[in-house]
Amino acid sequence: MPKKAKGKKKLTRTPRARKVRPVPPGYHTATPYLVIRGAAAAIEFYKKAFGALERSRAAGPGGLLTHAEIKIGDSLVMICDEMPGMERWVSPDSLKGTTVAVHLYVEDADALFARALAAGAKASMPLMDAFWGDRFGKLTDPFGHEWTIATHQQDYTPEEKRRNAEAFFAQFQKPNA
Repeated sequence: MPKKAKGKKKLTRTPRARKVRPVPPGYHTATPYLVIRGAAAAIEFYKKAFGALERSRAAGPGGLLTHAEIKIGDSLVMICDEMPGMERWVSPDSLKGTTVAVHLYVEDADALFARALAAGAKASMPLMDAFWGDRFGKLTDPFGHEWTIATHQQDYTPEEKRRNAEAFFAQFQKPNA
């Protein structure tokens, strides 16, 4: 019979009378999890820029955040600090960019965009009336994450979207020489 490792505690489950939901209440099926160098400061930025509410925070070694949750509108965003030794769990600072954007649908894209800029975000795509029917713009937060901000303004048919897209992208084509 193998010996138990000293100092390790065995996790036990407490029997529950009710069934545990696979997706906890308040969560959605998909929830972004942002890795940030400076997660505590990022939470404060998200409060100022997007009106985020902090739900929880867990500090780990050296005061780094191992897990935190904020709520923006009706959606949760999970956050943690970049951790030494976790090579694939890195921030945009380590990547020199990011491969994703968090999309926020809001009542007033112009107001939130201005609020985020005032809090320290940089506009990476100015607000525009987009061909698919949204008032849309893109920001980069001070921690390297991309955020797209939108208010849906117009419902277009698939054909109208196609024509609108053709007209939009035509402005970027070079004339034949």
